[in-house]
Amino acid sequence: MAKNTQPIAKRCKALGISPAVMGYAKKNTTRNSNGNMRKKQSEYAMQLKEKQKVKFIYGVLEKQFRNTFEKAAARPGQTGENLLQMMECRLDNVVFRLGYAQTRRDARQLVSHAHFTVNGKKVNIPSYQVKAGDVVEVRESSRSSAKFAKLTGPEAPVVALPAWLEREAGTLKGTVTRLPERSDIDYEVAEHLIVELYSK
Repeated sequence: MAKNTQPIAKRCKALGISPAVMGYAKKNTTRNSNGNMRKKQSEYAMQLKEKQKVKFIYGVLEKQFRNTFEKAAARPGQTGENLLQMMECRLDNVVFRLGYAQTRRDARQLVSHAHFTVNGKKVNIPSYQVKAGDVVEVRESSRSSAKFAKLTGPEAPVVALPAWLEREAGTLKGTVTRLPERSDIDYEVAEHLIVELYSK
């Protein structure tokens, strides 16, 4: 599978997002924050930037992103909001949101290595779409590894869960209580520009 190897910090700066959105504990400086605004951007440039931003955050390439967009467009409701919901419902993103991985990139690798189950069944597809009521859990055979053992001990990191996820205290078991809504998105994005870009 192709990988996006672009430097995280450089891409975050270019796309105007905080590294914290990517799971990196780095301060978001405001120095020269208007540097990218000195030259007025064309409509196409703004649309392209929003698409690149979402692709970068979730770590997906163009073909997969376009396929997700087409599925979002086929669903009832606003296409842009459907798209963001589908990106949030990716299994690798849910693993990241539950605090099982520090970054989405790490989460994608862990899912690919079959460390998780959904409703008791092994799933190793990062793009797998979770549904309301799904239970995402670290496999029994993986829990003894140092990477996961440290997530349940007394020094386990505190995870700020989004409102649509729950995780049982002291366990490696999380539940999708509902599907994410537009208000749950924790980064700035103008999804209507992505819709306009693909509608040309």
